[in-house]
Amino acid sequence: MLAGYGVAFFALHRLAILWGGAGYYSLWFPAAGVRLALFWRFGARLAPAAALTEIVVQCLTGIVVFSHPDWPREMFGIASPVIAYGVAVAVVRRLAAGASGSLATAPMPLGLASVLAPITAVTFALPWSIVRPDITNVANVRDVIASLTGFAVGDMLGVLLVAPPLLWLADLSDGKTVMPAIFPSRAHVAEAILVLGMSLGLVAMLATIGLGLPATPVLLAIAWIGLRFGRAAAWAAIVTTAILVLPETTGAMPVDQRLALHMSLAAVTVVGYLAGSFADAEARALAAVARRDRMLFQAERLKTLRAMSVAVIHEISQPLSTLAIEARHLVEISAHADAEIAETAVLIERKTATLSTLVRRLRRFGGRAVDEPSLLPVATLLDTVQALVRPEASVAGVTIRIAPIDPEWTVLAQEIEIAQALVNLVRNAVQATDDGIVDITVTCRDARFDTHHGGHAAIAVVNHCTDHPLVHEGMGVGSLVAKAIVEAHGGTLARADRGPARIAHIITLPLVGSLVGDAT
Repeated sequence: MLAGYGVAFFALHRLAILWGGAGYYSLWFPAAGVRLALFWRFGARLAPAAALTEIVVQCLTGIVVFSHPDWPREMFGIASPVIAYGVAVAVVRRLAAGASGSLATAPMPLGLASVLAPITAVTFALPWSIVRPDITNVANVRDVIASLTGFAVGDMLGVLLVAPPLLWLADLSDGKTVMPAIFPSRAHVAEAILVLGMSLGLVAMLATIGLGLPATPVLLAIAWIGLRFGRAAAWAAIVTTAILVLPETTGAMPVDQRLALHMSLAAVTVVGYLAGSFADAEARALAAVARRDRMLFQAERLKTLRAMSVAVIHEISQPLSTLAIEARHLVEISAHADAEIAETAVLIERKTATLSTLVRRLRRFGGRAVDEPSLLPVATLLDTVQALVRPEASVAGVTIRIAPIDPEWTVLAQEIEIAQALVNLVRNAVQATDDGIVDITVTCRDARFDTHHGGHAAIAVVNHCTDHPLVHEGMGVGSLVAKAIVEAHGGTLARADRGPARIAHIITLPLVGSLVGDAT
């Protein structure tokens, strides 16, 4: 990677000589764009290695000669802007990581780094311009300001024109982005070409009659293209403008005119990127709103389906309960009958009891308002959780063992939400256990025997895990959601060690009313 960077730096460094002048190296320094793209992609920690690479390239090309008495200062001058770029990228990355809002939203961090890095490099060069003005052949304050301004404009223009497409190509090669699914229509392409062509034509006409080269028409045209068609179209217009402008500034031209043209081109580039980024962000926002609308519509359909399901479950619940009772009675009266009849009666009783229990559970889930807490026995909660997780545990060859629970222990909770939190913990334990067993125990803490303080139920999900495997580590979102649900119910979620290689995740929920069992 650094070898490729060295080759690119050598080629672009040589190309930049075309825009050189007295007091500055170049008013367009595309190697700065490659440098910023490298640090932004792979991290500012590469700054020392990149600085060493540039020093080696300059030594091999004869820029740095060890027989010259100033070679240490020359090497420092080569490394200084590289280190400055690394510092700028590191600062912007840190700010974006701890920020919220627009500063943390792409491509704002990259845009900030594209401006801050050249300014930081100029800041690093400022002391040398004052102490050793002979290095850049400046003789007074005006020359110093012109030299530093040319340095900043050249680097900024190189960064703005080179870094974004390089980073996009890198993301495309890594699969982090994709080619546009829909290419612009001919009408859109024609509109962009017409707007840009008219603006360039207006500038050329003004220059012909001696009114200079104003950047405003091109700036407005590229802003229009960016707002209409996005960042990719804006970049294409910017490159077209740069191809027309940069060759004109390679010849003999006064410093003020060349600097003004390059500053105008930098302004056009910044405005174009901002307009295109705004259009892309607006398109993403509209897509997100449309997706949310579809989800809301689907939610309404599911709500209607839920109401219909609850009505059906309500209709079949009572007959099934009666059938289960009659099947139990059938078992009792056929106990002394023929063995085949008795066995058939037991089978019928078992199936009807299972179906009746299932319907009661569905009725309990669907018949209650989603956001309405209710009194929920802890034993019933764990029975529901076990029924939900058992199929996955069976496939994994894991046994879920639930210790005896006092049937009087009751919590005030929304059953679906708290069951979801427990299911997440039990599933994690099933995936992580290395002895095929997950234990669930419930104890009571801080019990007070009155009607207002019932203590807390501590539900512990325990598994054995010797090596702490990370195969099922995931992103941790499930644990965060579980913690949020538990805390919304007035409880806590914590992790504890229960002996050698035994890990427990404990949900603590406040109990309701007085306790019948003893506190442990």
